[in-house]
Amino acid sequence: MPTLNKIRTAILGGPRVTSGADALRPLRSALTLFFALDGFLFAGWVVRIPAIKQQTGASEGALGLALLGVSAGAVATMTLTGRLCRRFGSHPVTVAAALLMCLGIALPPLTHSALALGLVLLVFGAAYGGLNVAMNSAAVDLVAALRRPVMPSFHAAFSVGGMLGAGLGALLAGRLSVTAHLLLLTATGLVAGAAAGRVLLAHPAPRPPRTPEPRADGRRTTTRERKLIAVFGTVALCTAYGEGALADWGALHLRQDLAAPAGLAALGYSVFALAMTLGRLSGTALLERLGQTRLLVAGGTTAALGMLLGSLAPSLWAALAGFAITGLGLANIFPVAVGRAGELAGPGGVAAASTFGYGGMLLGPPAIGILADRFSLPLALTTVAALAAVSALVAYATRRAGTAVSAG
Repeated sequence: MPTLNKIRTAILGGPRVTSGADALRPLRSALTLFFALDGFLFAGWVVRIPAIKQQTGASEGALGLALLGVSAGAVATMTLTGRLCRRFGSHPVTVAAALLMCLGIALPPLTHSALALGLVLLVFGAAYGGLNVAMNSAAVDLVAALRRPVMPSFHAAFSVGGMLGAGLGALLAGRLSVTAHLLLLTATGLVAGAAAGRVLLAHPAPRPPRTPEPRADGRRTTTRERKLIAVFGTVALCTAYGEGALADWGALHLRQDLAAPAGLAALGYSVFALAMTLGRLSGTALLERLGQTRLLVAGGTTAALGMLLGSLAPSLWAALAGFAITGLGLANIFPVAVGRAGELAGPGGVAAASTFGYGGMLLGPPAIGILADRFSLPLALTTVAALAAVSALVAYATRRAGTAVSAG
């Protein structure tokens, strides 16, 4: 009977498979747009951090504590977002969080002190964290329905958005005030979010095939699965620290330590985002060829070497090359970690691994700010290399911990 079905499918051109793919295509496109919008807005904010620093008159240490608001807001809402996704569905929560993020990005230019900046960044961070959990949960369901490891492609869209947002910021840094720039991002985000949101709200989340109902909504995970989620969360923590550090401090390092012009300093994050985009576009092929463990180990090692170059190089162009190598190394680590946690425990697994990851971002801004005040910003940025190496070691040490961390 299976053989007859295969013959029938071959003769008729596979109508059932095609219709299923057609049904999922609008959903995949809308979800991809949300990932891109997330990266676009976040990059648009981070490339204007030097201008916000000047506006508030904050020291590096005070700025680091203010930037803590983004990660603190994100971490505080991630577990709650996982519960909201289980109750209301990941699609409505994705739309609501995206619209709140669009509004929240307009708030930082209204502040004139580090304390006020930190408070408004709590709102922005809460929306950012909620959007990441909700859209990753939706992506996990869609990846399971497609039956291909395409999770990196969604994160590639995030990187494309980040590259475009950083590139636009580099162009506008010397032409528009920070207030006008971020208001432009708000308007653009609301239009794009409303368009993609209509599609998401019109399509229910697909049911993952061969996934028991209790596991799909995040309940009844075993002790072993919780330990594996913690492993992937630790990997996510180490690498999210690096992503957050380059987002928050990369432009300032190039501007302050290497005397780069404002436009080239903003270009630093764009180079990093471009490298991550290229790495993530090839992520599915790399996963199918290397498997999870080898991909995680190779990525962590590459990122560690790249960040040593990026933080300690004496010239601007060598530092930019280091940023690019770091982006290639980090590209697929976070998607693999969060995606596998979602496969194990649905939105709850995504929320848990994401909370670990943003714990890394929570540690990053103040740790780098304090170390920069005491030693120097280049030396502080070498902690990114150290934690990337730790992520590679954790992945290698747990390579035999079942299929979740197997070499494929």
